[in-house]
Amino acid sequence: MFTHNVQIKDGEYTKTIYSMIKEQRYTEAIRVLNNVLETNSNSRAGLSLLAYCYFYTQDFVNAANCYEQLTLLLPEESEYKLYYAQSLYQACLYEEAMRVTSQIDDMTFQGKVTKLQAAIKYGEEDLTGAKSLVDSSPEDDPDTDINHGCLLYKESRFEDALQKFTTSLQILGYNPHLSYNVALCYYRLKEYAPALKHISDIIERGIRDHPELSVGMTTEGIEVRSVGNTLTLHETALIEAFNLRAAIEYQLKNYESSREALTDMPPRSEEELDAVTLHNQALMNMETRPTEGFEKLQFLLQQNPFPPETFGNLLLLYCKYEYFDLAADVLAENAHLTYKYLTPSSQVMSCHVTRNKSKFQFLGKFMAKAVMDLCKYLYNFLDALITQQTSPEEAYRKFDEIASKHTETLRKLTKQVQEAKQNHDDESVKRHIVEYEDVLERYIPVLMAQAKVYWDMENYAQVEKIFRKSVEFSNENDTWKLNVAHVLFMQENKFKEATGFYEPIVKKHYDNSRMIPMQSYRGLGHYEYKGYRPCAVLAVSVAILNVSAIVLANLCVSYIMTSQNEEAEEMMRKIEKEEEQLAYDEPEKKIFHLCIVNLVIGVVATSQSLHEVLTESQEGLTKGFEADETTFYAKRCFLSLIENLAKHMIATRDSVFQECLQFLEQCEVYGKDVKTVIEQPLEESHLHQGKNTVTYEARLLKSLLLRLQMY
Repeated sequence: MFTHNVQIKDGEYTKTIYSMIKEQRYTEAIRVLNNVLETNSNSRAGLSLLAYCYFYTQDFVNAANCYEQLTLLLPEESEYKLYYAQSLYQACLYEEAMRVTSQIDDMTFQGKVTKLQAAIKYGEEDLTGAKSLVDSSPEDDPDTDINHGCLLYKESRFEDALQKFTTSLQILGYNPHLSYNVALCYYRLKEYAPALKHISDIIERGIRDHPELSVGMTTEGIEVRSVGNTLTLHETALIEAFNLRAAIEYQLKNYESSREALTDMPPRSEEELDAVTLHNQALMNMETRPTEGFEKLQFLLQQNPFPPETFGNLLLLYCKYEYFDLAADVLAENAHLTYKYLTPSSQVMSCHVTRNKSKFQFLGKFMAKAVMDLCKYLYNFLDALITQQTSPEEAYRKFDEIASKHTETLRKLTKQVQEAKQNHDDESVKRHIVEYEDVLERYIPVLMAQAKVYWDMENYAQVEKIFRKSVEFSNENDTWKLNVAHVLFMQENKFKEATGFYEPIVKKHYDNSRMIPMQSYRGLGHYEYKGYRPCAVLAVSVAILNVSAIVLANLCVSYIMTSQNEEAEEMMRKIEKEEEQLAYDEPEKKIFHLCIVNLVIGVVATSQSLHEVLTESQEGLTKGFEADETTFYAKRCFLSLIENLAKHMIATRDSVFQECLQFLEQCEVYGKDVKTVIEQPLEESHLHQGKNTVTYEARLLKSLLLRLQMY
């Protein structure tokens, strides 16, 4: 007989089905069993095996349905009631699961029922009820210590939780989930080295014991089939480990490594991804695929349950992309979530609980996510950002209130660090420094948002005053130093001071091999403060090409404006040398740093030097375009020339006109498919597709130059 392309001889159904289960071919077994149950819907063996297969593929709703039928057929079998309750718990149907456990009166299962009830209370965030049930468990049961560790973690007592988990690991021996819990505690304590050690152990054992899970194949570009959500995958704790590794790399601002950790996971189709992985994919790929990221976060917000950070991160990203109306709508439509996750009473962590998928243990486990820690001030911060659109003065006042609370806390922590040092209390020093860094990390975005109020008004002197008031805490912060440099640069009479801030940031890349943070900057008079985004700042590595091109350009302009032409030339030689090396190592990679530097200098160049600027820039532009970078600066350069020519402020030779026209003709050739405006991810297109190209704008500039030449 054929059953869904599986040929089964009469009398061999039992052998075939059990062979499929033994070989973990659960999907095939499910198809065969469903076919069998069509003719005998009350088959105990069929329902039991089908429930078992559903459970092992983590389809807990269908598993619960099967076990429910079994409890109705065999009400005296307490074991089916236990499995039914567990399936409901795994499906996050806590109320129904608790109701079923209350119907189990067989003392044989009392210990397992108590653990399951504790897990249900834990899932419902009823920590008092969970603790009461855990306390009633036998003290010599190893699970009791582990569950106490889970409760301590939930109370943010990470050091105590770490001690519980470490002790259990020593007693019980290696266990992937227990090792993961240890790593997670180290992560929350910001001790990343030991956390990564435990993560590496989990991954190495997973690869060695289960090569069929195809770890790392996706990153290598090898096409492999989905491994599915099997219990084997869960038991390895590989998904949790890779998410935690991604979180650590994200916190260290190694964003490429963070994304790679996600692609190193055993391959699964998108519909098979767990909520945490989906959340992390959205967050870590937001810069390159924002539309997709918003779709994932919006989808997660409709699920129950969803990662608690989803709500705050979606709001922050709406504000980053200036969808303030959408952010206000989400806040208004989800008042219950606002109360739960954004109010001072909420304690939202960057890790949340996930259920254990093994069949007989009911221990709380945790999944890590790389997200901005949502502090109790987040609601006020978002409120101020939204208020800024209608009342900048009121928004400034709100930001100032938040900033004042942070500065007060920072001063208090500074004093505590000093006192601990005097008392030679190293543990207290370490703890207070971690707290200080956490508060400073929240303070910087508030400060940037506050400064942006005056930046938008082009009141750069006032922005500088705001930064000067924060120098006590922020003078070592790279984001703060870079923004101070931008503000000084924009005032056009403080180039020497701007150089003093730009130079240390750029020169870190000459010989320094460590990773440093760098805020992105879009250009002269076009800077955007993005301190409120959930991700911190753009990570860059040793090469000078990893510094934002406009930062290098601004430094070169500052050199030129302060008569340090030799330093500017030396900087440009370094850029050129590294571009040549990169072109040799990665021929397909586009890089436009020297081109952009030349173009920005061209804005302030005289007509006599414009010829050389265009000549230097032309080669880079004809290799390709970046719509948001090179075309922006090229247009500024040409518009500056056209404006000065129209005002008769300069005169140019015919050779310069010819160079400009030739340059624009090259742009026409290479810019047919390159958009000049990158449309926002959630907005419908309102731009004329024919006009939104480099080719169209090059022709427009060419026509203006020809008119001026004839004029």
